[in-house]
Amino acid sequence: MKRKSVLTGAVAIAMVVGGLTSCGLDMPKEVQTSYETVTIEKKDITVPIKFSAKLKGQTDVTITPQVSGQLMKICVTEGQQVKKGQTLFVIDSRNAQLDLESAQANLQAALASENSAKLEYESNKNLYEKKIVSKYMLDNSENSYKQAQATVAQARASVSRSRVNLSFCTITAPVTGVIGEIPVRTGDQVSTASQLTIVSGNTQMDAEFSVSESLIEDIVSSGRKGSERERYIASLPDVTFVMKNGTEYTHKGRISSLTGMVNATTGTIACKATFPNPEGQLFSGIQGTVVLPYAVQDVMVIPQVAVVRLQDKQQVFKVKADSTATAIDVTTEDIGNGQDFVVTSGLSVGDRIVTVGANNLQEGQRVLFPEAPKEE
Repeated sequence: MKRKSVLTGAVAIAMVVGGLTSCGLDMPKEVQTSYETVTIEKKDITVPIKFSAKLKGQTDVTITPQVSGQLMKICVTEGQQVKKGQTLFVIDSRNAQLDLESAQANLQAALASENSAKLEYESNKNLYEKKIVSKYMLDNSENSYKQAQATVAQARASVSRSRVNLSFCTITAPVTGVIGEIPVRTGDQVSTASQLTIVSGNTQMDAEFSVSESLIEDIVSSGRKGSERERYIASLPDVTFVMKNGTEYTHKGRISSLTGMVNATTGTIACKATFPNPEGQLFSGIQGTVVLPYAVQDVMVIPQVAVVRLQDKQQVFKVKADSTATAIDVTTEDIGNGQDFVVTSGLSVGDRIVTVGANNLQEGQRVLFPEAPKEE
């Protein structure tokens, strides 16, 4: 009974298929498709070379007192934008003011003594000309007058020094920039060893990074001497700064310096790229990436999807004359655009390789097929 039901179902399916055919509906046919391929050729490209960098204001200044005393007033806040000459901190100036007044009093006394010594010298000079006093008295009065003049000069210097010390009690911004961390509080006793804050002069920012010696030899070998190096740096293209979150800074920068010495420990050379910061978006200490577009000529470029990775090897499938694929070992360099590799060995100009679908190929598999004829 069960066997009869199975036979009946098979007959029914056959009748349905026959009916579809008789109605003019074609059943799906297996169609062979070609893999995507590319022919190797040489061309010129621009490679984005990336360097880890840290930003620093060109005029970052550490603010420390030049006199000791109690901090009376903090006139700024952390992160505040300040202008050159703006008051930042005020230190107790009472002792400095007293020192200045004392120095001014000493100067007045010295001036009075100088005036008396001058009068005595001029008097003795007249008397000596009339042969009333001896040469000894004249010389003695002249020496007293010169000593009084020296005392006046010392007193003037003391007044100037006191004025400078008094001015040190008011600390102003040496550059236009942004206030950093302020580790002190009003009322603290500060000295010349105390750090009050850092003013980051942020109108121009330097991105500091290191370049390997081998890369320098490739890129900057033409500029190793004096003015030649300066001309080469000036000819380099604009660079870009990319934040850690991938955001690209609006303004382009320029390579501004390249030290002439290799760090013996790291084998690198220190470089700087300078970026304008008119809106104050950049701050000292920010880390990111400096991207230098470097022109490379006459290289073979292939899509990354064409490369099959097998442990420590890289392979591509080369299409032979009989339209079958054979695996070829290659060496490549990543050019940083996320799409292409530069081939350094394993392929030649004119070779044809499989791109899309290379991961699914096997050795000797046919990859190219003639196109199916078009129905009229």
